[in-house]
Order: sequence, then structure tokens, then C-alpha cells
Amino acid sequence: MIDRFLTYLRHELNSSPHTVEAYGRDLRQWREYATSSDRYEFRPSEVTPSDLRQWVLGLSRGGDSNRTVRRKVQAIRAFYKWMLRCGMVSSNPAAEVALPKLDKPLPVYVRPEETAAVIDDHLPTDDFIAVRDRLIVDMLYSTGMRCSELLTLRDAAVDTRKGELKVLGKRNKERIIPFGQELTDMIALYRQLRTDLIECPAEEFFLRPTGEPLYRKLIYNVVHTALQGRAHAARLSPHTLRHSFATDMLNNGADLNAVQQLLGHASLATTQVYTHISYRELKQNYQTAHPRALKKGD
Repeated sequence: MIDRFLTYLRHELNSSPHTVEAYGRDLRQWREYATSSDRYEFRPSEVTPSDLRQWVLGLSRGGDSNRTVRRKVQAIRAFYKWMLRCGMVSSNPAAEVALPKLDKPLPVYVRPEETAAVIDDHLPTDDFIAVRDRLIVDMLYSTGMRCSELLTLRDAAVDTRKGELKVLGKRNKERIIPFGQELTDMIALYRQLRTDLIECPAEEFFLRPTGEPLYRKLIYNVVHTALQGRAHAARLSPHTLRHSFATDMLNNGADLNAVQQLLGHASLATTQVYTHISYRELKQNYQTAHPRALKKGD
């Protein structure tokens, strides 16, 4: 039944592979809990809100963050909503379970001079992996795309003549992102090395030396290794570079609606969080530069 639901997410709702994987993991964890308590068989129709609240309490006590618990409850809500539509159950017990509240910390980002130090560092131009990994970092920062979008980026979608690429975002929504000459030059170098090394490459743009596509953990390791020791952000991940892209665009005067389109945000409110970062930078500049803001003795 869970597998049928995941197929529905994948093919009818066009949910991202990351969402499908996470929901599948969450639902199997819930099934294991349900069958190990007082049931020998997993019967979704017999689950009560009280059962779910006990599970949620156990997750919290076990160390799961509010964000993780929230996602797991949302997975079960979506599962029951689907079963209701299919006539498999008569109610959604998860709808009566409160979602844990989330703090809203500002996104973590890398300062522009730190990013530049990584991207502009000396590069052996005959080393396929070194060039590919540098291009990964450069493209994530220069376009603001998500890790999942970079993984599924097709070679045919990267147009160096026009200086733009097409990505498939959440729910398979396509958007076009422009890029500059420096990224164009790196793409040309990478493609030349890839052609020399790989006889029958896959359709994906980024490949391993074997000709196979990359995977999420590899992208994370590439970014973390590149930024480690050079950037002082609390988290060094592909998404940190996405945050850096948005923050730097707004700090340099980009229109908020334009940044929303480039990031592929459905809601402007999601993009507006970066204006708070920009204001924080503005406030820091004021406090260190304006005579009336300086502390006595400075």
C-alpha cells in the first residue's frame, strides 16, 4: 500500500525524488512502530489520533528535531488523504495531530569573498574531476539551483550560446536561468574533458569518469570539501550556496520578484526571508560606520 502511494506521489503529483524517498522512509518507520506495539498486522483503518500522538511523543523524546517530526506527520497526513480519496479508510487520524512549531532561523550563507576564493583558486585544467567539481560549486552559486535540479540537469539543457540553462524544479516546473561568461568558459572546458574521457555519456550534464550520473551524497561531499576551511558558515552544503546566491543578488540591488523567479519559489514570502539577511548586513554596516552608532571608546 505504501508503495502504491509513493507511485502516486511520483507519477501523479510529480513530487521530487527527495520527497518521495523521505515520505517512504517515514511511512515505513511508522508501519514498523505500529506493528511492533499491539498489532500483528498494519491496518491503517484502525489507527487512532492517540496512536499517532504517542508515536510523535516517542520521536521527540528520541531526539528527532521539530522539523523532522513535522515532516513525518505530514507524510502520514498525505498518506491518509490519498487513502480517503481511494475509499480505503473513512477518516484521517493524522489531521487531528498538531504539527510541532518551527523556529525560523535565517538561512546560512557564505560571504561573497569566501565564495570567490574557492571558485577563483588555481585549477589544473587537464584534471576532469577537479574541473567538474569546481564547476559544480560555481554553477550552484552562479545560478542558485537546488541540488536535486543540478543532479537531473540534462546536457542538452545547458546552452552556452545563449548563456542560459533550463532546470526542472519542484513539481516538474521548468524555468530558465541565465549565466555569465566565466561560467560559460568553465562549461566549455568541462565538456571538452568529458568528451575526451567518456565514449558514451549519459544524458545528464554532470557525470562520473565511468559515464554514470552523480548522486546526492557526492554533490554534498564536493561542496563541503571545497568550502571547508575557507568559509565560516555553520553549514557547508549545496543549499548554502543557493542561500548565498539569493543573499548576494539582493545585497547588490536585484529585484525581489526577479530573485523569486530565478530560485523557482512558488511564493514571494519564501524569497523574502533573504531580505532579512540583507537588512542584517545593512544594520551591521551602520553600526560599524556611522559616528552616532559607534560605542564610546571605539
